Amino acid sequence: MGHKLLLLTRENERYRQLLNSCHLPDTIILDDDPQGIFNADIWLAEPKLAAPLLPHAANLKWMQSTFAGVDALVKPRQRKDYELTNVRGIFGPLMSEYLFGYLLAYQREHRKYKTQQDQKVWLPGSFKTLQGQTLLLLGTGSIAKHIAQTAKHFGMHVIGINRGAKPTRGFDEVDTLANLTHYLPRADAVASILPSTPETKGALNPQTLSLLKEEVVLFNLGRGDVLDLDALYLQLVKHPEQQAILDVFNQEPLPEEHPIWTLDNVVITPHIAAPSFPEQVVEIFSENFHKWIKGEKLSHRVHFERGY
Repeated sequence: MGHKLLLLTRENERYRQLLNSCHLPDTIILDDDPQGIFNADIWLAEPKLAAPLLPHAANLKWMQSTFAGVDALVKPRQRKDYELTNVRGIFGPLMSEYLFGYLLAYQREHRKYKTQQDQKVWLPGSFKTLQGQTLLLLGTGSIAKHIAQTAKHFGMHVIGINRGAKPTRGFDEVDTLANLTHYLPRADAVASILPSTPETKGALNPQTLSLLKEEVVLFNLGRGDVLDLDALYLQLVKHPEQQAILDVFNQEPLPEEHPIWTLDNVVITPHIAAPSFPEQVVEIFSENFHKWIKGEKLSHRVHFERGY
């Protein structure tokens, strides 16, 4: 029996071109019209585009998300009678480039020297090195492992937070989220790469943020709801030596009226730390497709009850 594949992305034509060069036997790529939504048994989709159409997906058996985050598909009232996979293993290098690009720029005072250059001022600043500093990573998955590996290259001490304090290669220490308060005061840099779950929501709140070092650099790279943005704003106003690099938010785009836009000790980027490229997504989809038609276990399966 043949398969019908529905594309629900903002780059459908690019995905169609790439998929046409793959060997997908007995598979028709459908247009994203109402009949296609009803007939398709496989979806290659962006979660936010797919979520409102799920009630009409009468024949859906498997959905391959084009993103790592599938929050829109795992909400309590969403259907869970199909197999859901996401993309993993491709974001570590990109996220590591993003994090260390900003962290090194801060450590080496790039902004200060650019200002001095504009003023034709020759004045050495205070030298800082990552060697011996502590990086606290909230999350120890594939992305965090890559970041940890890069951190070790720079001579950093790396602490990880995960569900069960499971020892993880590349980390000097690992503990649970329940013990986060023990580690925040020790960290020179903190990066959240956590998924959105009931346990992780609001993990960075007024109480935990108050424990940060005076010159910490805080990154939020996973999910916006892990961080209380209003609490962070107040924290950063009170502690101008602290820095925040923010790529994800509860509401995207970040509303223009939010006061955190105005702070000098904040960098805001529009969810671009680690984009998923169609070529990489199609490679993952193609491998999973061949597992699917053979009845094998798919890679990167999402557990609906966990939310990731």
